[in-house]
Amino acid sequence: MNAPVAADAGHAIADIGEGLGYCGHFLPEKAANRLLQDLLRQVPWQQSTIRIFGRGVPEARLSCWMGEPEAVYRYSGTVFTPKPWIAPVVSLRRAIEDCSGHRFNSVLLNYYRDGRDAMGWHSDDEPELGRRPVIASVSLGAERRFLLREKRKGARSRALTLAHGSLLLMHGDLQQRFQHALPRTLKPVDARINLTFRNILQARY
Repeated sequence: MNAPVAADAGHAIADIGEGLGYCGHFLPEKAANRLLQDLLRQVPWQQSTIRIFGRGVPEARLSCWMGEPEAVYRYSGTVFTPKPWIAPVVSLRRAIEDCSGHRFNSVLLNYYRDGRDAMGWHSDDEPELGRRPVIASVSLGAERRFLLREKRKGARSRALTLAHGSLLLMHGDLQQRFQHALPRTLKPVDARINLTFRNILQARY
């Protein structure tokens, strides 16, 4: 039986600018370790194919789209129908909602098996998310660099190392003004799971 996921009540989400909030110890270490192992075992991971310049390309990671039945998501020419919630993810969602004050009806889980798995530059600006979406991102496992840059020619990137058990909150105009990425690394790194909770506006309750 899965134990409820409990956030560390002693840590708040700090405003770090540009529409970002961050809590480096949102989950206590033991809770984060247990959740990581539960997700590795229970999530129906798969390697999705997206369309880039008109051709199908396998994503450089494993993933799973999970949520309410109506929370259908479309990006890169692919339609993702949500898998049913599993207990550890429901418990984590409740902890994030209690902390952030925002409601989420879906989550994208990404499994980065090693340093070769990555996420390219993009914005989460699909119409289903609305103009100023709030996205809550929890990181588990190996620390990786999160890069952020403005959508203008020659813009320099800003780097943030996402810790095990941390929570990153993206809100305001961030998706309209910025792109973000999780680059590859040549350094030996262990597995990492990232969960980005979202609210699909077309979903019906």
